[in-house]
Amino acid sequence: MVSIPTETAPLDLSRYRPNVGIILARADGRVWLGRRADTPGPRNWQFPQGGVDDGEELEAAALRELHEETGARSVTLLGRTEDWIAYTFPAGYRRSKAARGWLGQKQIWFVFRFHGEDTEFDLAAHEQIEFDKWRWAEIDEALGAVADFKRATYRHIIQTFRPLITGPPPS
Repeated sequence: MVSIPTETAPLDLSRYRPNVGIILARADGRVWLGRRADTPGPRNWQFPQGGVDDGEELEAAALRELHEETGARSVTLLGRTEDWIAYTFPAGYRRSKAARGWLGQKQIWFVFRFHGEDTEFDLAAHEQIEFDKWRWAEIDEALGAVADFKRATYRHIIQTFRPLITGPPPS
């Protein structure tokens, strides 16, 4: 497992919701993307992510969220970020987290290697369905598929984790 230092997030993160983000990668370097349920496209695909419960260890939160959102359990930890990476919700964002007063989310990102079978994925594994469809994709596809306000975070984590997932970028 590799622990990767990251850039400093905004100075005051007290109004950012603690969260974990997960890149799930196969041995061939393709990554898991899920289409957010009840979210209009075209930029409604993302990596699994979710909140951290009070007192919960970050890796435990990542594994719990991964299972709740995808059904996956056959994973091995490859690495994580050391520092929080934050994004701010856009003006007018109306989802429940913003309504509870959060300015955005601060995340610790994990990358796991998936070594199970695709039949393991069950998007209805948890009562709150996050994704209604999923696919394996090239890692750079995530940049064009994710909501605009998350794109800088995705660019950073893709650059950070690329060597663990796919090896060096093509020349």
